[in-house]
Amino acid sequence: MDFTPTEEQTAAQGLAAQIFGDLATHERLAAAGTGTDTELWKELCAAGLTAAVEEIGLLGLVLLLEEQGRTTAQVPLAVTCAYGLLAVAEHGTDEQRERLLPPLRDGTAVATGAFPARDGLRADGEGRLSGTVPYVPWLRDATSVLVADADRVLWIVRIADPGVAVTPVETTAPWSAARLTLDRAPGERLGPAGRTGTNTGANSVTAATAYGAVLAASRTAFAGLQAGVCAGSLARAVAHTATREQFGRPLSTNQGVLLRAADAHMDTEAIRVTAYEAAWRHDRGLPYAAQALTAAWWASEAGKRVVHAGQHLHGGSGADLDHPVHRHFLWGRQLDAYLGCGSEVLEELGQLLVKEGSQ
Repeated sequence: MDFTPTEEQTAAQGLAAQIFGDLATHERLAAAGTGTDTELWKELCAAGLTAAVEEIGLLGLVLLLEEQGRTTAQVPLAVTCAYGLLAVAEHGTDEQRERLLPPLRDGTAVATGAFPARDGLRADGEGRLSGTVPYVPWLRDATSVLVADADRVLWIVRIADPGVAVTPVETTAPWSAARLTLDRAPGERLGPAGRTGTNTGANSVTAATAYGAVLAASRTAFAGLQAGVCAGSLARAVAHTATREQFGRPLSTNQGVLLRAADAHMDTEAIRVTAYEAAWRHDRGLPYAAQALTAAWWASEAGKRVVHAGQHLHGGSGADLDHPVHRHFLWGRQLDAYLGCGSEVLEELGQLLVKEGSQ
């Protein structure tokens, strides 16, 4: 395995780091509150970073999301790319790609996903969807949402269509989330048109495969985002302990502080390398379901350890809700549970390994 980024991936990551570093400042984040920084989103799209994802692949997206996580920039980059660009590019028909991808590339359309699937969403024989999803990230900004029905068939639902209700909710992290309620809302099936409603045989296998692929890709992408969140939290902790003095010397010279920071660094690297491996395998067409689950487990379990350490190493200032490190704490805890907490993901990974071992 060679995770060395390509020239295009390196250039995209560098541009993202520059834009996030210049615009996702503490002052702008504080002014945005729990909403999206629309100007920053426009800048990212104008720079061609969303459009580049189709070329730089999932590994390239992971690199971009790392840079977003370092600054906790409030933009719908992960959801638009994972549930929009990549999902349509990989599983849509030629007509869907031609129609849906251009507005996603230039940012005039924003996609999100109601993942993981919940059995409460149902599709009838006419392709109309009903049910409720308690919260969907960045739904307040979205023009469309990718949902999966009880048979794991993927549907694209346009927010402006009748039968679609969006109710704002607040989550741990400021992700512009909302509750999605569908009442016989029209849905467009992602991929070749097949039978609607209950699926059996090969048709249901195809639907479950597409659903699993989108979920694995999104778990990998959000693991990359968590790697950046943790790296940003740790960087702030290192800067703080290197300048804050106690008993006439910097806190960073305290052995306990050094060990805590070292553990956080190793956890962050574990999240990063497992996300890289899963994304690398995806881009090369190799099986990566187990690797995506491994990355998700590290992002959940190690991620919460790192953001807790980052806040703890700031001492009393870490308890200040307005301190920049607190945003990393909120994002880390939100990512801990999103797409499956550690124990859930570990159970799913165990079941997958048993299944593979019996084949």
